[in-house]
Amino acid sequence: MPDSKFKIIAGLGNPGKNYARTRHNIGFLAIEALASKSLLTIDKIRFNSEYVKARIKGKDVFLVKPLSYMNLSGFPIHKFASYYKVDIKDIIIVHDDMDLSFGKIKIVKSRGHGGHNGVRSIIDAFGKKDCIRVRVGVGHPGSRKNVTGHVLGSFSPDEIKILDQCIDTVSDVCLYILENGVTSAMNLFNTKR
Repeated sequence: MPDSKFKIIAGLGNPGKNYARTRHNIGFLAIEALASKSLLTIDKIRFNSEYVKARIKGKDVFLVKPLSYMNLSGFPIHKFASYYKVDIKDIIIVHDDMDLSFGKIKIVKSRGHGGHNGVRSIIDAFGKKDCIRVRVGVGHPGSRKNVTGHVLGSFSPDEIKILDQCIDTVSDVCLYILENGVTSAMNLFNTKR
């Protein structure tokens, strides 16, 4: 199948000020950093998402922040993709991941949801799992009963020290994937310590 005319880079998170600086919203933070780096403002709303359309690295790209809550974020992304005829393989999803230590980044493609409700929602909405995912480590609280408080909690002082660098790297990873493709990006970033 040929590449879609457009690419979508979507960050997962929860809308509203209460969630703005929480671990679960690291996807939103990455999309905002990507927009800022590209001198863009995410100022339009469509399909229950905030977005901006731009030309980045020679590609027509939508930067998208779904405004539904995390566990329903697949549906706005699917509406966007359907309307603009974007195949799921041309979608990059940025999301928090408790299975990775804080700040660690891993790129995966065509993988299951790994227990992440936002990713599960995307797979459910599209009926397949062929998107590219940039997993951003937020660490694990150690016990299952603390998971919700952990992902919806604010960053610790130690995390804040490396947060900006982490988000900056995530936005660079997205730009690299756009320019050089996912295989090259995985070879470069997944092997970095």
